[in-house]
Amino acid sequence: MPTVTLDLPEEVFSALRRSPEEFVRELRLAAAIHWYQRGEISQEKAANVAGLDRTDFLLALAREEVDAFVVNFDDLKRELERG
Repeated sequence: MPTVTLDLPEEVFSALRRSPEEFVRELRLAAAIHWYQRGEISQEKAANVAGLDRTDFLLALAREEVDAFVVNFDDLKRELERG
């Protein structure tokens, strides 16, 4: 698995009251939710980015009050019109 390194000032962790490990977990989850909400990745891929299984990712979405299902209303309208 590739590794990404971020150089951040120590103050970031103290300001957020997070250890670097907690920060990384939160950053991975935030990125996964962001890309999932934009429809760029599936739930399964988002769970993988977040380092979670799909069930735990869905629970994280609920905790963050994010819709578990992304609906593109233009696509939905086209599907209904085809029907």
